Amino acid sequence: MTTITSASTTTTGTMTTPAGAATPTGATPDPSAGTHPSAARRVTGGAAGSTEVPPARRATAGGAGPASATESASATAPPGEPATAPGTGISADSPGIPSATPATPTTSATEAPSSTPSAPPTSPAPTGPASATPHDPCTHGFLPERPPVRSMIGTWTRLDAMARAAAVAPDREAAVALVERARRAGELSALRQRVSRLSLRNAEAAAMRIAVIAVSCGWCGLDPQAPAAREVADEAFLDLWAAIAHRIDHDQFVALPTLALHNWVPERKPRRHIPIDQLARTEVLVPIVRWAPEGQPLSRLDRLMLAATRLEAHGIWLFRLAETLAGRSPDDSSTPTALRRLVRVQHALRAQLLAEATDLTAAPATPQQRAVLGALAEQGALEPPVLQAAEAVLGIGGRRMGEGRRQLLRRHLPAQHRAWLSAMDRHCAPVRTLAHRGGPDAAVYREAQESLIALRRTYTALVQAAARPAAPPLPAAA
Repeated sequence: MTTITSASTTTTGTMTTPAGAATPTGATPDPSAGTHPSAARRVTGGAAGSTEVPPARRATAGGAGPASATESASATAPPGEPATAPGTGISADSPGIPSATPATPTTSATEAPSSTPSAPPTSPAPTGPASATPHDPCTHGFLPERPPVRSMIGTWTRLDAMARAAAVAPDREAAVALVERARRAGELSALRQRVSRLSLRNAEAAAMRIAVIAVSCGWCGLDPQAPAAREVADEAFLDLWAAIAHRIDHDQFVALPTLALHNWVPERKPRRHIPIDQLARTEVLVPIVRWAPEGQPLSRLDRLMLAATRLEAHGIWLFRLAETLAGRSPDDSSTPTALRRLVRVQHALRAQLLAEATDLTAAPATPQQRAVLGALAEQGALEPPVLQAAEAVLGIGGRRMGEGRRQLLRRHLPAQHRAWLSAMDRHCAPVRTLAHRGGPDAAVYREAQESLIALRRTYTALVQAAARPAAPPLPAAA
């Protein structure tokens, strides 16, 4: 029996909270605790003093409860401790995650099981474009979060086989014939009906294979939803292309970022704890879809795409320095230090490209592969993302580019990557004012610009070497 005279009087007997916890005799409930069952209650008075009583776990169906897990955790986390486990977004007090603080008897009494069983959440199959999440290039640059899918399963093995056959086709006509054969067999329409069931990672893998087929057929400059494209390319293939573009929320994905950054795997199975940028730097990489037939050496196009992937992996430090320079004043003492480090990173990237040039020049090349490179270069689709990041910081590349030219190159990147580059354009504007100043800090800034120009020229020379006709074999000795 509980007797409560007023909000300020002392209770006698035992008062039971909604969670089933017992309040000690002589305790006064804190009015600021609220009446919501999920809110933490502070019990004052008694011999034990002030005690935090965490809320009882409510049975939730489909994620019902507080507005966000972080918000709920921050309301009950002790001062000085993180509310969520680092990098997971999961409350540190969630079931199955051991807490750093041992449980007290009061906590055990409060966490009584609810009488309502929790219903398992049901997640419908994705049907629309994937939602763009905030991207942090400091983690792994513009590389995918996980290694690309090596081989697809189920009905999608047909797309896998079609991409591999189109990549080694002797000419565009042979590649187009492969697409027409798949359309007559009903494979393209069957794949189109299954696009909505793909996870984002598998949709990106399918996009890479679509890109290989498109460039092999000479369709890399087409818009799959434009009426004029149906006069040039196969209609069923364009429908599949447009559906994949909608699924990954990226229209202009037929370019180097997709063809290179999603077309590699380590030659041997990696350890799970290796970050993907370290994996791409240290392991031997092989292409998923080869431009050279199986059993033959990698072609120049294969080596160029792998070189672009390794360039992104080595350029992770450039992304981190870009974040350091963002929002800094040109008069800040740390600005010239970051610019000097940026110069060293760009010199290292240039050395990486020069090391790749030897193997690339010695690799074989076919007229079809050189036609693919020429078509990509004509569309401006061979720009590495790491060079675009450096240009966003320093405001200059191999040549001065207007806003239209800059956006033309960035259209081949996903939306979250384009948003990050646009943010760097704005936040690094104060640093770029060093171009109009004098003194040692301005000299360091100009050195960074010159190293970026040299890096761009080295990459351009690598692309030209890949597109150069193969040297004829030496005549046999008499």
